Amino acid sequence: MRLILMSLAAASLLCGQSDLTRGFNGPTSARPQSGLDSPAPSISVEMRGDIFMARKMYREAVDMYLQGPRDSAVTWNKVGIAYHQMMNLDNARKNYEQAYKLNPKYSEAINNLGTFWYARKNFRRAITFYKRALALTPKSASIHSNLGTAYFARKKYDLAMTSYQTALELDPEVFEHRSSAGVLLQERTVTERAKFHYYLAKTYAKNGQFDRALLYIRKALEEGFTEKNKLLEEPEFSELRKLPAFDELIKLEPRVL
Repeated sequence: MRLILMSLAAASLLCGQSDLTRGFNGPTSARPQSGLDSPAPSISVEMRGDIFMARKMYREAVDMYLQGPRDSAVTWNKVGIAYHQMMNLDNARKNYEQAYKLNPKYSEAINNLGTFWYARKNFRRAITFYKRALALTPKSASIHSNLGTAYFARKKYDLAMTSYQTALELDPEVFEHRSSAGVLLQERTVTERAKFHYYLAKTYAKNGQFDRALLYIRKALEEGFTEKNKLLEEPEFSELRKLPAFDELIKLEPRVL
């Protein structure tokens, strides 16, 4: 299962962690000259949990988050994500539901319940939850992406592409995010990877992002996509077909990975 975590830059905490934990242990001359030693900045329990998540230490993250406020929907949602990353899906679901119970308008927890059902291969129910999340946050590119992936799993490719197009319009980088910490899961698990990358190429081409369209065409071909005629006929690729790089790519016979 490939899950991308969105909406929280906990990785930035890692970069500054040594400063936060080190305090002023350097030479006396490097200390502030105000006459008072400045205390080292404190790190909240939630921030410590985020650091563990960024390090993929999910069990430690759970233990840390559970030291936080029990009336916080964010806390329970993050605990759910940690369990989700450990593939302990039942516990993940329980914590997402607790987050939702505390805040029925918390779209991130609703989205994550969608990812739970997606992992259970109940794509119809996943779509239901993604739509509920989008009713609360209609401009979430990540949730539109998740909805598209659930449609893709049900082989509703036109609906999938519509959702992907919306996601890309809201965030041109939505399919390139590689964050490892956050409050919202972005689903990337598909079985038909060649076709999936073909549709991403088609979405990028329609959006005028030709470099990425070419990249995903190459990926699709390397993963066994055989319907090259579609690349030569689909209207979304009309502008792309004018580029020499497209001709070179079509002539290639990439080794299937």
